[in-house]
Amino acid sequence: MKECGTILNDKEMNRTLERLAIEVYERHGECETLAILGIQRRGADLAERLKKLLDDRLGRKVPLGKLDINLYRDDWTTNLELTPVINCSEIGFEIEGASIVLVDDVLYSGRTIRAALEAILDYGRPRRVELLVMVDRGNRELPIQADYVGKKVETSMGQHVNVLVNERDDEDRVCLVEGD
Repeated sequence: MKECGTILNDKEMNRTLERLAIEVYERHGECETLAILGIQRRGADLAERLKKLLDDRLGRKVPLGKLDINLYRDDWTTNLELTPVINCSEIGFEIEGASIVLVDDVLYSGRTIRAALEAILDYGRPRRVELLVMVDRGNRELPIQADYVGKKVETSMGQHVNVLVNERDDEDRVCLVEGD
């Protein structure tokens, strides 16, 4: 893969997360049932940052969880060369009746979000689920859209968007790369 360029640098990523936190706050206000659930791996990292921003704004701790969706994916059984990398789900709050902001790094086909919704329902029935993504790159295969979008980027099928985070990649950056 060949990198085409930076979409967001570290400062722009931080400003984008701050803006997204404000949007969530404006929509939910003092909502006592608000909880954040990040999709493993980078979605969970971004969710943790979002939680800190909301904690500061609300003056209280917003519940945070991490969701592993790998066993809910509809594609891992079709590629015999890949075995799913299983992480763990950590949900220390009651899903039943919660207003969940589901966080992921990139929205593309919609299949990851479909899997996440299925996984959430195994834990209970939330009051609502809203989707927050750092990047929406279009090219949807399922009728899924984000409620909160950091950056919308039009991509071709041969391109990929990589969200790099300090927690895993030692840098914060969103970049566009050309496929094989």
